[in-house]
Amino acid sequence: MQIDLLQEARRQAEICNACRYCEGYCSVFPSMHAGRAFSDGDLTQLANLCHNCRGCYYACQYTAPHEFDLNLPKALAEVRRDSWESFAWPQPLARRFHTHGGAIALALVIGFALLLWAIRSIGSAGGDGFYAALSHNAMVAIFLPAFLLPLISLVVGLRRYWATVDGQTVRLGDIMAALSMAAKMKDLAAGHGEGCNFEDEDRFTHGRRHVHQAIMYGFLLCFAATSAGTVMHYGFDMPAPYPLWSLPKLLGISGGLLLTVGCAGMVALKLKSDPDLGDVHAWGGEIGFILLLGFVGLSGLVLYLLGSTALMPLMLALHLGAVLAFFLLTPFTKMAHGFYRLTALIRDAQRKRS
Repeated sequence: MQIDLLQEARRQAEICNACRYCEGYCSVFPSMHAGRAFSDGDLTQLANLCHNCRGCYYACQYTAPHEFDLNLPKALAEVRRDSWESFAWPQPLARRFHTHGGAIALALVIGFALLLWAIRSIGSAGGDGFYAALSHNAMVAIFLPAFLLPLISLVVGLRRYWATVDGQTVRLGDIMAALSMAAKMKDLAAGHGEGCNFEDEDRFTHGRRHVHQAIMYGFLLCFAATSAGTVMHYGFDMPAPYPLWSLPKLLGISGGLLLTVGCAGMVALKLKSDPDLGDVHAWGGEIGFILLLGFVGLSGLVLYLLGSTALMPLMLALHLGAVLAFFLLTPFTKMAHGFYRLTALIRDAQRKRS
């Protein structure tokens, strides 16, 4: 990890630890106040606990033009991004994707090209619905490696993170506590239940908390829809296409709507926020990833509407290309933050019971 980023984060954390004005704002400060000195692992843990709500910055009396020049949200955001890049495997890809939003667009184009090639070259054996354009076996051949390889990459990165933050043996209670915090997005309420200041300085709002929840639950619903379809296909010999009131369709449509609305809301909030209170070098990559994820949800909905028209093969290629790009980029984009933040919350739950 970059030494200069850690040194600056350490300087600011030591000042914050002496002041303690922001005690109780979020999970960062109780964890910070538990010690007097900060190792590299401690700073990495604090950075991944931070949700960049920015409440501490607007409450701080030591921000610029004070000589201390504190900007803790920015310092932790830079360490957080650097930690993902350092732990990711293969590492060179992470360095590129976090700082170059264009790489996401390039991967999306490649994904489209691969799917268009597959649809034209592999074709279908005359199936129904989407399988009339691309067979089930062809879809499995394309997406199974695209799912497993990023999963392996994430496991490698999280193991490296766990070793860096001195993680202990995980108990069920630690996992449940972390899941509760993540499900409620409690740290985006700034510790007071009023919300955070992400997009408008001293104005407290739950806007960012709500769009985060829309994205998170939308993604989980889409994943559940795919899982339900897999179980119905292989377990009950019920291949797609499925009717509107089937479980895969209900979960998928609900998830697609939440993803689309949540990502649109997140882009709007980020455009209103102050980029200097986050990691400016990763801003383009973050916007690119949010747009990609939103397009996954939107293209899925459009595909459902156009499923019985001549435009279906094109929309299928666009949607599956976006999904392919999303899976392949997951370990190297902002999507990784969900896995690291949940792991950080598990580690924090261990700290609380120790």
